[in-house]
Amino acid sequence: MIINIGNHEFTEVWDGVLYKKLSGYPNISEWELRNIIEFVEYEKNHGRNCEIECEDTRILHLVQEAISKKEKYMGIPKPDKITECTACPKRRGCMTDLVCHTTSIENAINILKCGSLLSALSVKKVPVEQLIAEDRNAAGDPADYFEYIMFAWGNCQAGDRLVIERKLKRFPTDEDLSINFIPGIRFYFKYDDLIKHPACIHDGVLPMKVKDEVILEDWLYKFVVPLEEKEKIEIYIPDKLKEKVLYVRNDCYDIWDWSEKVYSLVRSSK
Repeated sequence: MIINIGNHEFTEVWDGVLYKKLSGYPNISEWELRNIIEFVEYEKNHGRNCEIECEDTRILHLVQEAISKKEKYMGIPKPDKITECTACPKRRGCMTDLVCHTTSIENAINILKCGSLLSALSVKKVPVEQLIAEDRNAAGDPADYFEYIMFAWGNCQAGDRLVIERKLKRFPTDEDLSINFIPGIRFYFKYDDLIKHPACIHDGVLPMKVKDEVILEDWLYKFVVPLEEKEKIEIYIPDKLKEKVLYVRNDCYDIWDWSEKVYSLVRSSK
């Protein structure tokens, strides 16, 4: 794996490269150093070495030094807000109190039926080589990625965007993300709770991911269903989870407006 550190648009892993965005380039924060260390450790644990690239030799030196003294950085606390990505119009950054997993209405019904979020490998029960070869693996994710449930920050739109991409089987247009936008179902968790899950790990990219399974009854905080989908899903919601559901009308301008609306509602709910 290659770690390319710079003033990218945002942080992402694509085709064997971690494009690491720095929020204050050419400065690097201790939190960002921790994330890079976590990525290196995750890759090492899965048999992959990392090569680090950065045009700024000062940053490169700081990263190499931090990796050699990793114990110093692994306890660095997460900020309340992360500004590596500033795409959302209102917050201009990722709020770190909540994480969420977003999926389609069809998948959400299956999740409610079994009572758990499951990794792709656990759901499909096919050889991992088949998952790697699927068109939906456009980013070229390696085998171990399919063993985990992925989580985004609570106010992020990336999960809904991925649901749309998989439904359309192409990259969404501006119209797909605005006048034609259909939200997915969001399962919300408190960061400080889910981090205690025994199978939770940090890979240096996502807020967190959990191997194999997350039992909803044990961990779910809230889940958001577009009001327009209420009739399709409410009969599948177990009694113990009914108090956690929020039906929200999609009267928003676009995917960004929706993400802000549901995050704010979940954050303020009890």
